[in-house]
Amino acid sequence: MRFDGKVAIVTGGARGMGASHARGLAAEGARVAVCDLLDDEGKALAEGLPGARYHHLDVTDEEAWRSVVRTVEDTLGPVDVLVNNAGIVHFGGVEEQSPEHFRRILDVNVVGTFLGMHTVLPGMRGRGRGAVVNISSAAGLMGFADGIGYVTSKWGIRGMTKAAALDMAGTGVRVNSVHPGVIRTSMGEGAAPALFADQPVPRIGEPEEVTRMVLFLAGDDASYTTGGEFLVDGGQTIGHVGHARGTTAG
Repeated sequence: MRFDGKVAIVTGGARGMGASHARGLAAEGARVAVCDLLDDEGKALAEGLPGARYHHLDVTDEEAWRSVVRTVEDTLGPVDVLVNNAGIVHFGGVEEQSPEHFRRILDVNVVGTFLGMHTVLPGMRGRGRGAVVNISSAAGLMGFADGIGYVTSKWGIRGMTKAAALDMAGTGVRVNSVHPGVIRTSMGEGAAPALFADQPVPRIGEPEEVTRMVLFLAGDDASYTTGGEFLVDGGQTIGHVGHARGTTAG
């Protein structure tokens, strides 16, 4: 199995894509630390996965990160894989988005991802191995109306991934970002079909389809891959099929 004997931390791991990533890593032999604020769901998931443990974690809290990483290292072993999946969205355009909501989105999505790397990467560097997978979004590659906070945060994750990959150059540690499109989760399930009906793969994506990319990037098959951005978006970011066929106004 690809992750036999390895230890992985997955944030936002209690449900949705995070739960899918945790299940995928555990199925491939990893000992998974499922981290979230949703204690009941997180505990239930971890109890059903071999070798997994649940940890309450507010990703915006630096000391909480330090405490969780210490506990994971004491109970499961040194961290080999970090999946920064935790994220929130609050819709609103540049005029409507409140500064409070804007700051909260950046705090969870951007600062939370930074703190995960800031806490875990020194240990990976010291051991000369490790992989970080940061979950960005198609919104980290293009703009969306009424999503200024979310778009800003996901572009930030994309940028910090590249900066961190350069910081880790020559250490044996790799850092990559994954950019999902509309995925069937609590965040994306209510999305209007118009968001994906005119993309090259005209359907909503499944969490397991993102997980397959995460597992590739976290594993040794991606040993020559760092600082990259990997799309799992049904072609959303390349344009609309209707435009290409001349069936809609451009």
